[in-house]
Amino acid sequence: MWRIWTIKRYYILLLSLLLLVALILWIGPSKILYTLKTADWWLILLALLIHLTVMLIRSIRWGFIINQTTEFKKNFIVTTIGSLAANLSPMKTAGEVLTAVAGKNINKISLSEGLSTGLTTRFFDLGIVAFLLIIPGLFIPKIRYIAVIGGLITLGGMIFIYLINWREGAGVWLYTKIHPLISKLPIKEEVLDNLYQKFTTGLQGMMEYTRSFTCFKNLVFVLILTLASWLLECVRLYTVMYAFHVEISFATVIIIFLLASVIGMLTALPGGIGSEEITSTGLFVLFGVSSTLAGSIVLVDRLISFWLVNALGIIFSSYYSKDILGELKSYILNLQSNPES
Repeated sequence: MWRIWTIKRYYILLLSLLLLVALILWIGPSKILYTLKTADWWLILLALLIHLTVMLIRSIRWGFIINQTTEFKKNFIVTTIGSLAANLSPMKTAGEVLTAVAGKNINKISLSEGLSTGLTTRFFDLGIVAFLLIIPGLFIPKIRYIAVIGGLITLGGMIFIYLINWREGAGVWLYTKIHPLISKLPIKEEVLDNLYQKFTTGLQGMMEYTRSFTCFKNLVFVLILTLASWLLECVRLYTVMYAFHVEISFATVIIIFLLASVIGMLTALPGGIGSEEITSTGLFVLFGVSSTLAGSIVLVDRLISFWLVNALGIIFSSYYSKDILGELKSYILNLQSNPES
């Protein structure tokens, strides 16, 4: 069963890469290269610096929540490794887990504290994305309905995380609802029992830390950092767009970026590879940008925001925390041992 799932993952990754190649071939590689020559590379460099600032802000947010605000280097490494995990997993599902494991190894925090912090940041991320999709979307008739729908879907994810991370008993209740589905999988009964114990025990530890952190001042500061990081992501795309001498309103750029991010996540392709590029390109074309310019803008922006982050994540993982995947595998395999262990 595990081997079949591994093969499926490779097929999904291959599909993502094929979509990306199809986009490049549709636009025309020669046209993209010509367009790149006309770009203002100083503005592209500025976009790169803007994204590094985004990464720094998110590392500050992580450090603030775990009460290690002066550990700038460690926090930056941990959040970059977490971004790598999120980028290479369907719907970014591995991001919180791998960030927590990296935090355990590098920040020396508990796994429950790391998971609580990861879910807290995801909660605020989804809230800001929903807000930025719905409010500007109401004033852009071309994509008003799809922007609002995307915002409402994101709000649904935010509510789910709230129940898991803040509401005592709600997480266990949700698990009991999906447990009958899990029990139909080819998993031994003792593994299921151990999974239930680990889930409920871990959930209790997460909620205890979340409650200890939750106060108005802390939540407002995290909200400000989250809003700043997402707005700067939109500014980065806006800067790349200007580098190719294209002018569209900033509100439209916000919708294009966030809508493509949500659709890319919903496709369950790793990091939205292929689907996010195609969606962004299509939305730019919808607002009057030529396909060549639109594709070039999107590819350069993804090179900065996706592939560069992945490269840094791989370097940090191999140098600072080589045993992250080993620890995660060990934790999963421990499900097959005695629940008391």
